[in-house]
Amino acid sequence: MQDYISEIDYDKLIGKHLMGVVVDALKIASKQGLPGENHYYITFKTCFDGVEIPQMLKIQYPENMTIVLQHQFSELEVSDDKFSVVLTFGGVPHRLVIPFASITYFADPYAKFGLSFNFEESDKATRLEDMNIDEKETLSSTPAEVVSIDSFRKK
Repeated sequence: MQDYISEIDYDKLIGKHLMGVVVDALKIASKQGLPGENHYYITFKTCFDGVEIPQMLKIQYPENMTIVLQHQFSELEVSDDKFSVVLTFGGVPHRLVIPFASITYFADPYAKFGLSFNFEESDKATRLEDMNIDEKETLSSTPAEVVSIDSFRKK
């Protein structure tokens, strides 16, 4: 039985379906390779649960990493909740496993297409917990500022 929904979260619904575009685009590339000049830029959170990348990359990219799928990638496999791909770093091939929920940006510059994804508040709390950072410290480190709208009005 489905839970009663008291409010429709349209942003969440749209995000889910836009992520479907990413999944479908990756499935096309996994089955036939990238057609023509298409290529993908994919930015993801390296500290997200389920991301599997070499330790050297986690050190080099502690928060975000962007990969490019164009000419030199292999073994692209797509499942319902993640994809994996073999990319070469420093002449050594490495398998990366990237959950779709960790993706913050996807683009195909040739097609002039791009999507940005935002994390929900619960995801942020999980990431802070994983990194042993006190959320109160993080959130209070930038004081709020009230700006009068009168300063933007024409006189």
